[in-house]
Amino acid sequence: MQAKVKWVDGAQFLGESGSGHSVVMDGPPDHGGRDTGVRPMEMLLLGLGGCSAFDVMNILAKSRQAVTDCHVELEAERAEGVPSPFTKIHLHFVVTGRALKENQVKRAVELSATKYCSASIMLEAAGVAITHDYEIRDSE
Repeated sequence: MQAKVKWVDGAQFLGESGSGHSVVMDGPPDHGGRDTGVRPMEMLLLGLGGCSAFDVMNILAKSRQAVTDCHVELEAERAEGVPSPFTKIHLHFVVTGRALKENQVKRAVELSATKYCSASIMLEAAGVAITHDYEIRDSE
């Protein structure tokens, strides 16, 4: 896997993935930015959410669950001072569908957290306390 991050100006950077997709990262005005993109630490949090949600949806599809919507809400705490790494992250999955089986949703969230999500496993290995829960909504 490869990526490239190029400085644009101030605190703005353009990130380009190896697959050719780009994203703007920027800082707040008090740090020389113009607030034109996500913060780098927000990107890390979004990456965790995307990795976990991808796994959960993949597992639920394989178990033939009729999912109509899925999102994950993430809350993170960071250490005081510099550097300020994440210390705690909580992922709350909201899975909507028709006749979803709770045991399948629970299993998908657990498997993502413990076996499949590389981002989650990497952050936990670095000492971040990561917790998960889920909510099931009926789309009928």
